[in-house]
Amino acid sequence: MSNPQVHIYTDGAARGNPGPGGYGIVMEWVGKPYRKEFSKGYKHTTNNRMELLAVIEALRKLKRPGVDVLIFTDSKYVVDSVEKKWVLGWEKKNFKERKNADLWREFLAEYRKHGVRFKWIKGHNNHPQNERCDALAVAASKEKKLLIDEGFKKN
Repeated sequence: MSNPQVHIYTDGAARGNPGPGGYGIVMEWVGKPYRKEFSKGYKHTTNNRMELLAVIEALRKLKRPGVDVLIFTDSKYVVDSVEKKWVLGWEKKNFKERKNADLWREFLAEYRKHGVRFKWIKGHNNHPQNERCDALAVAASKEKKLLIDEGFKKN
């Protein structure tokens, strides 16, 4: 495989759901000692929004298109929506009456730049990178200065 390979681990958290939330990301280049971590916290959001935003933000960190990416997440919401191609059906209907339409549009824009595959992993199952992402997400949700999740609408 000539394209660079990256393993991305993501997790999202919301205390209260909706409530204060955050995401955590661990990125590793395959075959290189490269590892980076990212996280951000938001005042009022949902777990699903943070799970999806983690994936979007991780893909945005890739500096050039065409990267082969394997994303590990414990979010069935994200994995099933993409792997079962539900999101493509939602897109055809312009995300009518779909939650998180803003983030799904952003996701598709980033997703289409790379060769992305997903692997679902069971959460809270002693997977080191997933546990680290969870810790990052929860810590981010407890920061003093939280961001506003502009796309979040109370339903």
